[in-house]
Amino acid sequence: MNLQGHAALVTGGGSGLGAETARELARQGAKVAVLDVNAEAAQAVAAEIGGLAVACDITDSASVQQAIDAAREAHGPARVLMNVAGIGGARRVVGKDGQPMPLEDFKRVIDVNLVGTFNVVRLVAAGMVKLDPLNDGERGVIVCTASVAAYDGQVGQEAYAASKGGLVSLTLPLARDLAQFGVRVCTIAPGLFLTPLLHKLPEEVQQSLAASIPFPKRLGKPQEFAQLAAHVVGNPSLNGEVIRLDGALRLPPR
Repeated sequence: MNLQGHAALVTGGGSGLGAETARELARQGAKVAVLDVNAEAAQAVAAEIGGLAVACDITDSASVQQAIDAAREAHGPARVLMNVAGIGGARRVVGKDGQPMPLEDFKRVIDVNLVGTFNVVRLVAAGMVKLDPLNDGERGVIVCTASVAAYDGQVGQEAYAASKGGLVSLTLPLARDLAQFGVRVCTIAPGLFLTPLLHKLPEEVQQSLAASIPFPKRLGKPQEFAQLAAHVVGNPSLNGEVIRLDGALRLPPR
């Protein structure tokens, strides 16, 4: 699918990988709606790219549907969905104090990263499948964001790795389910990227992390994630695939 003139939704578009993805889609001619729980951050990115900012909590069905409706009113029905919203968090199953991880901490990460992503997919897909097919029979493209932690989860990443592993496992059945409608689904599993979170770390810590990457021996650039996300949209043979974007990184236990 050529992005030019098509409406796109980007969750988590107010910062980091999501913001850069919104910029890249706009650069390629898409009409971009920036969805983020942080309304001010969404507005800043939308103003920069000439898009639409919509406050959206991906764990709340009503909030997501309102965002979809607002974007449709402004740009028309979405043919592209970029699911980038998510949260981190690290906590051991049993802490140094001998106490178990609070179950709510685990549930929160699963609810946002896995259930929240699926929530957006199901609501956006319901609209996509009703669209007229393009010349190649395609109606839409959905890209989700996992992590290399899905494969190489480190100590304390039980909740995060499980949430991202769920997205990895979800990709193929989603693609198979929506194939009959001409809607493709892929997932990107990024490694260590220079997002706002890593920007806050001391320079020596950033350099140490970069040194663990075989090649290129640096932290990933958000633009590289965005370029891959846009490429998935443009390459009709990419479907049902999880793509690691990590410079051959394999995370150690710690």
